[in-house]
Amino acid sequence: MQRRTIAPIFLVGLVLLAGCLSAPLQATTDGGTDATNATDATTISTTGTGEVTADADLAVVSIAVTTTADSADEARGTVADDVAAVRAALTDAGVAEDAIQTTGFNIYPEYDYSGQERELLGYRATHTLRVEVAPDRAGEVIDLAVGAGASEIRGVAFTLTDEKRAELREEALTRAVDSAKADADAVASASGLTVAGVHTATVGGSASPGPYPVAYAEDAARASGSTELSPGPVTVSATVQMVYEAE
Repeated sequence: MQRRTIAPIFLVGLVLLAGCLSAPLQATTDGGTDATNATDATTISTTGTGEVTADADLAVVSIAVTTTADSADEARGTVADDVAAVRAALTDAGVAEDAIQTTGFNIYPEYDYSGQERELLGYRATHTLRVEVAPDRAGEVIDLAVGAGASEIRGVAFTLTDEKRAELREEALTRAVDSAKADADAVASASGLTVAGVHTATVGGSASPGPYPVAYAEDAARASGSTELSPGPVTVSATVQMVYEAE
């Protein structure tokens, strides 16, 4: 009986497999041509930031009306009357009704824990309002609200309307792109290249100041004159990440 020779065949298989593993990989572009025939583009990456500063064109005043009573219903009714008085004082002075919005409302019990058992003292109701006016009327709104029964002014934010913010952001983006392009030109010149065009562009976020508490009802009530506020400028910034093709 003859023995079958399988070792040479096995060795041949290993040689063929090794040949497949050692063969160079070829990447193709979207068009299907070999990457070895394509020319890699030279790029320059830069980041630009632009800022625009302008006077605030919107003031947001946060007003709180608070009261305490023996029952929750009594506290609710009292705070409702006080808020109505504040609203009337503001609208009578020309503040638009849709510029006065409720931002919070709550009623909760208050207890005295000094004894062995807690003692119910009453119920506290709080109604908070957001009032939007022109910056030069913020002090007037504070005086009117406090005079009509507001318990405190929780803060004033000098900011921008949506229209003004969009306008300033567009300008900030233009400045950011100009800054990124200037850097790319400088790098290209130092490298003996020329910027040929934009490869990709990514827009970052924008930032501007948030609300700052600047006045409180207790201080305003003690003041002999009207409340005067001095808003600072508002800055809108934008960032872009640019990749330029160079040649």
